[in-house]
Amino acid sequence: MSKRVGSLPEQLRGPLVIAGAGVSGSGIARLLCGCGADVTLADSNVKAGERVAEEIGCSFVPLDYAVDNVRTFCTVVTSPGWRPTSELFVRAAESGIPVIGDVEVAWRLDQAEAFGKPHTWVAITGTNGKTTTTGMAAAMLAGDDPAHPQALPVGNIGVAVGDALAHEPRVDILVAELSSFQLHYSSTLHPEVGIVLNLADDHLDWHGSFEAYAAAKAKALHARIPLVNADDPVVRALAPDAVSFTLHEPAEGQVGVRDGFIVDHAFADGIPIAPAEGISPPGLAGISDALAATAIARALGASPEHIATALSTYSVSAHRGAVTHTGAGVTFVDNSKATNPHAATMALKGVDRYIWIGGGQLKGAHIDDFLNENAPHMKAAALLGLDRELLRAGLARVRPDLPVFVSDSTDKYGAMREAIEFVTRVAESGDTVMLAPAAASLDMYAGMAERGDIFTELAREYFPRTESNGVRDES
Repeated sequence: MSKRVGSLPEQLRGPLVIAGAGVSGSGIARLLCGCGADVTLADSNVKAGERVAEEIGCSFVPLDYAVDNVRTFCTVVTSPGWRPTSELFVRAAESGIPVIGDVEVAWRLDQAEAFGKPHTWVAITGTNGKTTTTGMAAAMLAGDDPAHPQALPVGNIGVAVGDALAHEPRVDILVAELSSFQLHYSSTLHPEVGIVLNLADDHLDWHGSFEAYAAAKAKALHARIPLVNADDPVVRALAPDAVSFTLHEPAEGQVGVRDGFIVDHAFADGIPIAPAEGISPPGLAGISDALAATAIARALGASPEHIATALSTYSVSAHRGAVTHTGAGVTFVDNSKATNPHAATMALKGVDRYIWIGGGQLKGAHIDDFLNENAPHMKAAALLGLDRELLRAGLARVRPDLPVFVSDSTDKYGAMREAIEFVTRVAESGDTVMLAPAAASLDMYAGMAERGDIFTELAREYFPRTESNGVRDES
């Protein structure tokens, strides 16, 4: 970790209270304490909070105390996931006290040169594709020396934004995957490049409306170079004159696809960058992410050669469309990261016929468009999780002839096991089984990763891999 070299920005000099003593809250507290800030942690779990505060070397108060005495603080710092309706934040707003998030804290410290020359920031957001785009863009901007990369994926991928400020060796470009929650609490963030990939119903239970959700995402476009998805009319309307990317042939001011190649018609005069085929993850979703990453990299001056090399070597992260098992001629694809209908649609595109495994927490998302578009391609469906009956009823309207299995089990292994057992009854050699749940996982699983891991584990159990001669492979 590099040492702080600059001063604490004025906005962070007064007494600060940090909501939550978990991983995120404690990380923010360490960062601020290391910069000399007057920090108090607040949490409803007093014993755990006191222990964390003692380790860090800051003060601690119970959450109720912070609520009742919020006027004694100049700023409230929230951990990701805390709702705007939380009593601490409501009281702060009533008292005219600003509420900011971890990204805003890191931005203010960086702009105050608390860790040296300010970094170049890239803000990447959208309903889907953020992680893949962030990873691709960071690889494109990394430079020639793997031991000393010029760019680092940060935020909800890789290193926390605050930790990245003091990263050793120092990197110049922070390629940040940012959620709507983080952007909601970022009031002064103005990155060098900001992009919104797409927008669809998601986290409406947190934001209260699609309009509020979109407004939070749009903060990424408060950038010197805003970038948008030309194929998404809602996103395009956020910044009609911005440079954009498209799956179609690019017009002037766009990065798109022509004759099988990604082409830059925004920062150059239509030069080909890299083949649009062979990209990981496969399908239109992968190409769209690659176009977005290319637009980011070209905006910051990356060469076509660096971009092409990065795309040819980039591999998809786990649970984002990877083929995780093939057994008895049946292919299993884990896209557990598809936690809303829009993400699931992107995951399912390009597969003509499949057995779908879906369900979980829909979080208020509408499913009619998703089912109308995707149900015609389903051979069968297995549903599990909190909102399984909503999906079953929707499929009954759209595809009354479709074989559908609904698991009523609330056990994470039991529900997925029943789904895979159903697959054994309907699958034939040559079929593809798609885990693209269109819903969040926390009703039953520790997260989308656990859901995907259990899917793959049970697929391997029920569909053993065989060699070409039909002999079971025990390796």
